[in-house]
Amino acid sequence: MQQLKTVAFHTLGCKLNYSETSTLSRMLENDGFEKREFDDEADVYVINTCSVTENADKECRQIVRRIQRRAPEAMVVITGCYAQLKPEEIAAIEGVDLVLGAAEKFNLAKHLQDLVKGDSARICSCDIDDVQGFNSSYSINDRTRTFLKVQDGCDYNCSFCTIPLARGHSRSDSIEGVLRNVAELAASGTKEIVLTGINLGDFGKGNDGGKRTESSFYELIQELDKAEGIERFRISSIEPNLLTNEIIEFVAKSKKFMPHFHIPLQSGSNKILGAMRRRYKRELYADRVATIKQLMPHCCIGVDVIVGFPTENDEDFQDTFQFLHDIDISYLHVFTYSERANTHALELKPVVPIHIRNERNKTLRNLSYQKMQYFAAQHNGQTRPVLFENADKQGMMDGYTDNYIKVQTPYRQQWANNIVDWTLS
Repeated sequence: MQQLKTVAFHTLGCKLNYSETSTLSRMLENDGFEKREFDDEADVYVINTCSVTENADKECRQIVRRIQRRAPEAMVVITGCYAQLKPEEIAAIEGVDLVLGAAEKFNLAKHLQDLVKGDSARICSCDIDDVQGFNSSYSINDRTRTFLKVQDGCDYNCSFCTIPLARGHSRSDSIEGVLRNVAELAASGTKEIVLTGINLGDFGKGNDGGKRTESSFYELIQELDKAEGIERFRISSIEPNLLTNEIIEFVAKSKKFMPHFHIPLQSGSNKILGAMRRRYKRELYADRVATIKQLMPHCCIGVDVIVGFPTENDEDFQDTFQFLHDIDISYLHVFTYSERANTHALELKPVVPIHIRNERNKTLRNLSYQKMQYFAAQHNGQTRPVLFENADKQGMMDGYTDNYIKVQTPYRQQWANNIVDWTLS
């Protein structure tokens, strides 16, 4: 009889990765593995990687070295986007035993059966164009909030992005498949589901080579709004050109979909948006924000933005700063441009020096802080529903309002995983 093995997971990157790691963990536990914390000793360590920035690549290498020092006999498995993009580079890292590309990630248990420590690292990868199937996944670390993957891959060709190379063509779960997962999560006590995907608004492309099915993201949210047992849904991130007026109007009327959008912008300069090969101009973005705020003045709007993209001069950056300053958004996720292999952006000149990229990042992070403080202050004195999380953080607990304002209060067991009407101050 095979000895029970222990496994520990570490996730780098996006919410989608967290949902997939959680699913991989449940699959291995069902196969007889015992889950351990990543800082504990385990027989197998699995790192689910991101490769959006150079920092994610470096972090992966550092984590492998840390495992080597702690548990030199342990098996080390690398999967995720970095594993798909640069399998040979990862296999060359001392201590790595198995590299699983996009098509093999969910076959982890099978690959572990005959893995032997000390052999050279085994690579199980394929051409990304051969990746067709959709594997549903969700995170369920605590019952309060879960990230549910409903879409994967991307058919866009933004000039800075390696995700289509790492994740493949756009493809989706079926509406029926999503509803089955939602029913499972409701039965487990989950109160809030965050819908995730690589290009979420492109939901509706099936597993059969990306052919368009009859369903759309708008139809999906209509069906989810009727689902029993889940009190809150959030839309994690949606491209501005795919965020239609009908979606905005539906969220405005819905009692289950929260007044909270995260809409990638990347640049407030039309010149830079063109160089990035984005599918909209800033005028469309401003129109989406205005429509949301007209229907939901209390709505929280988050924005992704990249600083230091090649050819971005001081005037372009000032255009971005002023645009973000003037429109009614609530917070920013600021990314410093990082050169990625096999992207069109590498051909663009002039390159922005690193120290200028970092200065621009700091400027926008300061703006983000000011925006969030202003947004929260607008709601002082209002009573809004707060879903409190389970975790007891040194006698304190966190929760979020429907419109994503964070609340902290002394821990009360009876509030954990419950929605409480809260007067903001």
